[in-house]
Amino acid sequence: MYLDDFVLRCFYFTDRPKGEEIDVKRDELSRALMLAFASTPLFEPFAIPLLLEKLSSSLPSSKVESLRYLSYCIMMYGADRISQHAETLWSSVKDAIFNSIQPITYLESEPPDGGMGFQENEVATEALILLQKVVLQTDGSFLNLIVGDEEINSNIKSITSFKNFADIPLENKKKLHAVGRILSVSARVSIASCNRVFESFFLCLTDALGLSGSSGDSNPEDNNKFSGRLNYGALYLCIELLAACRYLVLSAEELSSTMSAHETWCCMLQRFCHSLTDAFHLTLTSTDNDVQNAFVHSGVRGLQILATFPGSFLPVSNSIFEAILTRLISVITFSFDKVLLWKLSLKALVEIGSFVDNRQESDKAASFKVFVVEKIVSLMPPNDSAMPLSLKLEAISEIGTTGLDFMITVVQGLEKAALFTLSEAFVHGNVESAESTIQLLDCFSNKLLPWFDKIGGFEEVPFRFATNIWDQIGKSTVFSIGIWEKELIGATMTAVKLAVANCSVESQSIIMQKALNVLLSSTSFPSKESISGFTPTKLEASQLNLALNSLPCRDNWIVSLFASVIIALHPQTQIPNLKVVLHVFMTTLLSGHVPAAQALGSIVNKLPLKSNTMDTSDGCSLEEAVDMILGSTNDNGLLRRCCKTGGGEIGFSSLELSDLGSGILQIHAIVGLAWIGKGLLMRGHEKVKDITMTIFSCLLSNIDIGALSLKQCPSEYSTELDELPLMKSAADAFHVLMSDSEACLNRRFHAVIRPLYKQRYFSTMMPILLSSVVKSDSSITRSMLYRAFAHIISDAPLSVILSEAKKLIPILLDILSMLSGDISNKDIVYNALLVLSGMLTDKNGQEAVVENAHIIISRLLGLTSYPHMMSSLIRGQIRIAKLAVSGRQGIWYLAQATLYAAWLINTHARTCNELLAKGMLKTAYGLQTVGSRLVRETAIQCLVAMSALPHARIYPMRIQFSPFQVLRTLSNALDDPKRAVRQEAVRCRQAWASIASRGLHF
Repeated sequence: MYLDDFVLRCFYFTDRPKGEEIDVKRDELSRALMLAFASTPLFEPFAIPLLLEKLSSSLPSSKVESLRYLSYCIMMYGADRISQHAETLWSSVKDAIFNSIQPITYLESEPPDGGMGFQENEVATEALILLQKVVLQTDGSFLNLIVGDEEINSNIKSITSFKNFADIPLENKKKLHAVGRILSVSARVSIASCNRVFESFFLCLTDALGLSGSSGDSNPEDNNKFSGRLNYGALYLCIELLAACRYLVLSAEELSSTMSAHETWCCMLQRFCHSLTDAFHLTLTSTDNDVQNAFVHSGVRGLQILATFPGSFLPVSNSIFEAILTRLISVITFSFDKVLLWKLSLKALVEIGSFVDNRQESDKAASFKVFVVEKIVSLMPPNDSAMPLSLKLEAISEIGTTGLDFMITVVQGLEKAALFTLSEAFVHGNVESAESTIQLLDCFSNKLLPWFDKIGGFEEVPFRFATNIWDQIGKSTVFSIGIWEKELIGATMTAVKLAVANCSVESQSIIMQKALNVLLSSTSFPSKESISGFTPTKLEASQLNLALNSLPCRDNWIVSLFASVIIALHPQTQIPNLKVVLHVFMTTLLSGHVPAAQALGSIVNKLPLKSNTMDTSDGCSLEEAVDMILGSTNDNGLLRRCCKTGGGEIGFSSLELSDLGSGILQIHAIVGLAWIGKGLLMRGHEKVKDITMTIFSCLLSNIDIGALSLKQCPSEYSTELDELPLMKSAADAFHVLMSDSEACLNRRFHAVIRPLYKQRYFSTMMPILLSSVVKSDSSITRSMLYRAFAHIISDAPLSVILSEAKKLIPILLDILSMLSGDISNKDIVYNALLVLSGMLTDKNGQEAVVENAHIIISRLLGLTSYPHMMSSLIRGQIRIAKLAVSGRQGIWYLAQATLYAAWLINTHARTCNELLAKGMLKTAYGLQTVGSRLVRETAIQCLVAMSALPHARIYPMRIQFSPFQVLRTLSNALDDPKRAVRQEAVRCRQAWASIASRGLHF
C-alpha cells in the first residue's frame, strides 16, 4: 500500500457530519500522518520498509515525501532501531543522490556548485538532509558504510585519473559532484565524522594533486612549484572537504562549544595549507578558455574558503591570508579582460571583507584595508591605469559595502577623485575628465550614499561632500566645459541633492549659508540692497532683461547647485535672504532654467505659514512669498502676466522684445508656474486654483490648423504659430502638476504632501475640462484639451478613475483617436492605454467598457500598427525644419523651426541647436519608433482583455464587429519587427480564434 493511498483513505474514512465540507489540505493530512508514524518507536518495523518502498517510486513527489518522512522518523526511532536498516538506507540514499543530479547551462556564469555545472533538485536536497541526520544518529556505523563503499572509492579513483577537466565524461562529472556532496555533508556532521572522512580520503587527494605537506609558517612562494595542469577531480573534492571543515568550525562557535586545534583533520589541513594555497593560485593563471572556467571557479572558491576560516582556530597564517588578498586584488587590477575570473575574484573579496568585518578580527581587517581597500582606492583618478573607470567604480563600491571603516576610506578616495576631475573639467575643458566626473558622481549618488542612508547615523559623509563641492565651485573662476556640460551639471546636481537630503537641519543650515555666500558673490544678480531700492516695475524690467540673456557658465553652475540645495532642504531649515533667493530664481526661471522652477516649487511647498526669522527684511511668510512670485489679488505677478498671449500687458514693446522672445518667455513662465503650482497643490494651498486657471487659459485659443499653412507670409501669422508651442506647454504643465517627480517634491527630499491631493485635483478639473471640450470649436484647442486631460487621467490614482469610468471612456477613446496621429504623443497614448487596461481588469471598469466595446475594439485595432503616417501638422513642422536647415528663409524660419522641432522630438533631444547641427530632419524621423513598441504591445494586451468580457453582455453587439475582423487585423501584428509584440499578437489571436471557432459573430 502506497503512502498516497493511505493518506487518502485516512481522509475519506474520517467521521464527519453529513453535507459538510472540511477545508483540509493534503499537506496538512500528510504532516499529520508523519507525526503519527513517528509517534512511537513501535512503528519502526512497519514504517521504515514502507517508506523505503515508497522511495523507489518513479514519481519525484513521492520520493520527496518519503525522504521527508524518513528524516523525521529516524530522529524519533533512535540509533539502535535505525542501525538495522543502515545498509538499505545507505543504498537508497546513495541512489537518490546519484540519480537526481542534473546538468545546467555551460559555465558562462557562476553555477551554484562552485564550477561543476550541475544542480540538485528537491529529491537530492532531501536525500542529503536525510544523509546528515542518519550519520548524526548512528554514531559512526553509517559513516563506515560511506567511507568503505566500493562505488564511492572506485569513483574517486576513476575521476582522479583524468588530468584535464575536458577529458572527464559527463557521467563521471555527475558522479564527481555527487561524491563531493556526500563527503562534504558527512564531514560537517561532527568532529569525529570530519576526522574519519579526512583520514580516509584527504591524503589520496593531495597525492593526486602532487602536494607535499609542510610545517611552520613559511611563505607560500617557498612551497611547491607545480608543472602542468592540476588534477581537477582531486581539486574539486579537496575544496568540498575544506568547505565542510569551515562549516563545522563556524557551527561550533555559534553553539559556544570548544574544538581543539589538534584534531586530526586540523593537523592534516595545517600541513597542506601552504601547498593548497599555491595550487589555488595556479588555477587562476590558465589561458585555455575551454577548460579554465571550471578551474577558475574552484580556485577562487578555495582561496575564499581559506581566507574566511576563523582566525581563532585554524592556523591559516597572516602571511597566507595576505598572499590570498594580493592574488585576488591583482586579478582585479590586471586581469579585467577576463570577465568570469574578474567577477568571481571581486565576489570573493567582498565575502572575505564582510567576514572579517562581521567577526571583528582586527588583524585580518587591517590587512584587508591595506592590501585591498587602499589598493583599489589608489586606482582612482588621477591614477592613469589601463583598467576602465567603470570597472574601478564597480569594484570600489562593492568592496566598500563590506564594512563601515572600509566604506569611509572608499568615500574619501572617491570624493578626492571627483573633485580632481571636476577641477580638470572646469579649467581645461577636458572631455575625459568630464566623463570621469559623471561616472564618479553617479557612483556616489547611486551606490555609496544609499548605503550610508541604509545604516543611518553617518551624516558627516554627505555633509563633507556637499561642503567640498561648494568650496570647489567657490574657488573656480574659469569654466570652459565642452559638450558634456549638461550631463555634468545633472550628475553634480543629483549628488548634491542626495547629500543635502541626508543631512540634519543643523548641517543643512551650514551648507545653505555656504552656498548662499557663493551665490551672492556673483555679479550677474542684484544685491539685497539694490533689490530693496527697486520699484516693482523696475524690478520686473530687470528680471525680464536678465531672462533674455543667457547666464555665464559659472553663474549657471552656481544657480543649478543652489537650486539643488533648496530642493533637498527639510521644511524646518530656514533660508536666509529669502527675497533675494526668490528674485534670483524668478529671473533664471524666465530664461528657461528648470531647476530654478523646481526650487521655487520646493520653497512654496515647505515654507512655514508664518516667518520664523527675527529680521523681517530677510525672511517672509508663505503668503508673502507667494505674492512675490504670483502677485497680489489686484496685481498679477510677472509670471502670470508672461503667460498672457500678446506682449502689451507686460510691456514687451517698451522692452523691444521680439515675437520669438515673447513666445519663449511665455513657455518658460508656464513651466515655472507648473512647478510652483505643484508645490502648492501637494500642500493643499488654495493659490493653486489661480495658477491652474492661468495655465488653463493658455489652452483656449481660436486658431485652427489652416492658420498654420506655410504658404502664408510669416509676419502675418507669427502670433498664431507661436501659440501652438505655448498651448502644448500649458497642456504638459498638467503632467507636472499631477505626476510623481524624482527630481524634487518627493518624500526623499522632504516634501510636504497632503493626503489625497491628486484625487481632489482630479475631481476639480474633470468637470472643467469636460465642459471646455464640449464648447470648443477649434480642432487644435480640442486636441490640446485632450492632451491635458490625458495627463490628468494618466497620473490620477486608478481608484478615482474607476469611480468615473463611464464618463471617462468616451474621453479616453477621443484621446486615442486624436493624439495617436502625432508620433510625438506616443508616451501620452501609451499612458492612456494603461488607464484603459486598468479599467479592463476591474469589475467596475468592465461595466463601463462593455457599453462602448465596439468602439474600443476599433480604436485598439488601429493602434496595433502604430505609428501611423504623420499627420499634416507634423509634416508641416518637418517642412519648417527643412527650410531652417537649408537656411533659405532667414532667422524667422530658423527660430520657428527650433521651436517646433523641440515639440516634435519631445524630450528625446539634448538641445535644438545640437539637432540642427547634426541634421534635425533625420533625427525627427528616427525618433518615430521610440516607444511605439509599447503602444502596439499594450493595445494588443487590451484586445486580449476584451476577449474575456462576459459573452452575455457582448453578444448583443455582434452586428457592429466580428472576431474575424480582429483576426484579419492581427495578422499584420504577427509580422511585427519586435518579438514582444509578436508574442502578444499570438496570444491575442488564440483568444479571438477561440471565439470565432464557436461561431459567435459578435
